Amino acid sequence: MEDVNCIWQELSNISADPPEMRNKCSQCKRPVAVCWCPGLPLPPLNPSSRIIILQHPAEVKRCLRTAPMLTLSLESGKCLTFRGKKFPQSKFSELIEILNDPNTILLYPSVDAVPLDELTMVGSNGQKPYNLVLLDGTWPQAKAMYTSNPLLGKIRSCKLINVPASEYVIRTQPTEGCLSTLESGAIALSILEGKPWLKDAMLGPLHYLCRFQLENGAVTHQSKEFLIKRNTCPKLIGRRLAKQLRILPDSSF
Repeated sequence: MEDVNCIWQELSNISADPPEMRNKCSQCKRPVAVCWCPGLPLPPLNPSSRIIILQHPAEVKRCLRTAPMLTLSLESGKCLTFRGKKFPQSKFSELIEILNDPNTILLYPSVDAVPLDELTMVGSNGQKPYNLVLLDGTWPQAKAMYTSNPLLGKIRSCKLINVPASEYVIRTQPTEGCLSTLESGAIALSILEGKPWLKDAMLGPLHYLCRFQLENGAVTHQSKEFLIKRNTCPKLIGRRLAKQLRILPDSSF
């Protein structure tokens, strides 16, 4: 009985108030100590084209997402985010209108995707600004979103080729050539607008985040593909990635 009384005494001393949370940045919603907003371009960039992010619901739970960096790097209205696995007309009328626009393109490596740098640059030969659609999620999630929304298959699709190594050096990528959502959008937009400087300006918050993490004990990461080919991968990989790596040529390095 004495032990029970002691337990109740300890419980009664616990404050009913919620624990104090670290102060968070009003913009990026991250703790102030790890805020990456100082890396954002000022003022926000105002390209002619828009970026449309279709975000898988599970992506919201990831702590080091880059989609918010993309949104905050651009003027209001230049980056729109729609969250879901499926996007029916009844709930996403604004999005469906955008997807039906003839100037909408999808960055996705479908079988008929064309190299993005083969598209007409904005302003050249009367080319209007693009609506650039990005699928924000893991590769399996992005593929599921693509196949679950037939309208995406009707949009002109394009792909990045000869992409540089990811600059998101504190995160392990599945394979060489994989880019974060921010990097994909920044590179694609700089090509479509014919403004190479856009890429570095948009990647400012990512550079700031990585530099801070590396200065505070983080280490640079190689892709899983890189580690596997050198027999240094620390843990097993899933069947999907294993299958993907089997079809990559050894000369990819």
